[in-house]
Amino acid sequence: MRTQRMFWRGRRTAGCILLLLFLLAGCAPEDPAPHQETEADEGVVRLVYVEWDSEIASTHVVKAVIEDRLGLECQLLPVTLTALWASVAAGDQDATVAAWLPLQADQQARYGDRVVDLGPHLEGTRIGLAVPAHLPVESIPELAGVAGRLDGKIIGIEPDAGIMRRTRRALEAYALDGLRLISGSDSTMTTILEGAVAEDRWIVVTAWTPHWMFQRWDLRYLQDPRGVYGEGGAIHTLVRRGLEEDRPRVYDFLSRFRWTVRDMEQVMLWMQEEGTSPEEAARRWIAANEALVDRWLDE
Repeated sequence: MRTQRMFWRGRRTAGCILLLLFLLAGCAPEDPAPHQETEADEGVVRLVYVEWDSEIASTHVVKAVIEDRLGLECQLLPVTLTALWASVAAGDQDATVAAWLPLQADQQARYGDRVVDLGPHLEGTRIGLAVPAHLPVESIPELAGVAGRLDGKIIGIEPDAGIMRRTRRALEAYALDGLRLISGSDSTMTTILEGAVAEDRWIVVTAWTPHWMFQRWDLRYLQDPRGVYGEGGAIHTLVRRGLEEDRPRVYDFLSRFRWTVRDMEQVMLWMQEEGTSPEEAARRWIAANEALVDRWLDE
């Protein structure tokens, strides 16, 4: 009997709770407050980039805004140029701000229909070959006559970079048989350049704007009469399909992200200061440019 009484008492309690919930529901407003996005809703934001100083700078600025202003976790993944496009196209990574166009035309042709191009975040890029400004060389064809002074080398970066492809084309177009293109990375190229400038040695490097090396040393581009390196371009923001639907705040920010060559070069310069990490340089720049960052966030 005691067990039976407990059974019915439990049923009465449950009934009272259901009745209370029903009454509360009847008093609730007809239009509930809209759902507020949280970090749990959006998850981790994944950005992919190539380890060029320019892309390290821009990617860390974007990361800092996502973390500090949107309150979301952000992870960075450095990859090769081919993997940059492929990972966003596959949806494994959310976005990149490292798409140089038309320089990365090959990657665009292969993966462009599987990514969303939000347009350029920086315009006024340039690529070519550069030398210390005091060297008596004005144009690329003149390199043929000074190959010995250059130790037969053009110092380059990653072999799959667009500027390397253009430089291999330049070697043929200008019949620079006495020179060979040396592959490496952005950091190794600038290290070799630094040593050559300090020792007043002849050197020619693959170069691009924006880059901090033009602020650090007195360099100049060589004239390119055949137009092998093109007329310049822009750096685009790419995002994966579906980002606008499932991470709208991130998408809106990336769609408004715009800055200048001077902005990017300032972050890169601060990155070169001893003891300054890319994260610190990015947040330093953001603190000095709050009005621009507010416009990115439409605040």
